[in-house]
Amino acid sequence: MAETHQALPLITILPSPGMGHLIPLVQLARQLVQYHHFSVTFIIPTDGPVSEAQKSMLASLPKSMNSMILPPVNFDDLPKDARIETRIQLTVTRSLSSLREAFKALTTTNRVSALVADLFGTDAFDVAKEFNVSPYIFYPTTAVCLSLFLHLPKLDEMYSCEYRDMPELLQLPGCVPLHGGELLDPSQDRKNDAYKCLLHNCSRYRLAEGILINSFVGLESAAIKGLKEGLDPTIPPVYPIGPLIQSGSREEGASESKYLKWLDDQPIGSVLFVSFGTGGALSQEQMNELALGLELSEQKFLWVIKKPTQTTADSNYFAAQSVDDPCVFLPEGFLERTKGQEMANGGLMVFDRSHLRAIDLHLPKVIDGFFTGAQVLDIAESQLCTHGWEQI
Repeated sequence: MAETHQALPLITILPSPGMGHLIPLVQLARQLVQYHHFSVTFIIPTDGPVSEAQKSMLASLPKSMNSMILPPVNFDDLPKDARIETRIQLTVTRSLSSLREAFKALTTTNRVSALVADLFGTDAFDVAKEFNVSPYIFYPTTAVCLSLFLHLPKLDEMYSCEYRDMPELLQLPGCVPLHGGELLDPSQDRKNDAYKCLLHNCSRYRLAEGILINSFVGLESAAIKGLKEGLDPTIPPVYPIGPLIQSGSREEGASESKYLKWLDDQPIGSVLFVSFGTGGALSQEQMNELALGLELSEQKFLWVIKKPTQTTADSNYFAAQSVDDPCVFLPEGFLERTKGQEMANGGLMVFDRSHLRAIDLHLPKVIDGFFTGAQVLDIAESQLCTHGWEQI
């Protein structure tokens, strides 16, 4: 008799708030269901109403995948300038009691085998252990970045200065030497709560029974070898399972969007794809600078634009979509001067999932390179030339 999905061992997945990490985690869940015969339940921590983009993605899950939305946490006590890392961390931490209730309900009727939390969710390991559930980390970015995060607690003990003032280069196994000023932005102010949240999670990575990383040997062979064969026996097993990318096909009979038609008309390898991920945003000055550079380059481009930020570069992280037409923030006359060169009105492309899935099918043949945030690895599967702008 065929085993139904209710009888299958259950994997629980705890993504950070927002869309950025939910997308690859949904792809991971699909593989766990299709190839390894698990069922999956997403447990979603929130600090407010779930975005329409998240609702749409969760509603599209097959029957062997479910979702539970935890009650929103309260941030009234946080200062308005609290960094995104602090907000994400506290969303998870303040949801632990609700997570515990969710586990009580799930373990009553299911054989829960594992909890997969992303890089901000290590506090959930304590809840998993209460129910004898194995904790794992899903790490959505590069092996180099993971190596740095695993090394950060030791680095914190070794130096009292800011990392940008370190007298020597940082050498991680399998990685190129790094200057302290090149480390990730949250680590550049050690007095900020964002750094303390980062350090807290990094110090708990070794509590995981394994780390799933959204990368692959062909992209980062030396860094992955350094993680898997390094001299530190306390590092959990690292499994490169990438690239986990959103894929799909056009619905039969659906009208073709202007984005797809424009891409279809371009020669192979002729388009520069410009995107800063689901949460990244530019300042008005950066948007003007980027627009000028694209115009002067005379390079065909597909630019996923959003309303510029007046605060931090990650201010769109929790936003479902830009609230204003981002084209009004482009330099005057830019659209007219680049007509035929560009397809700049990309707001729909970012947040309309049907457009995005269809565009995935076109990127490999027409895209010549990527211009993106230096911490974004959404396009790693392309193995094309990638230019990073360290503005996040």
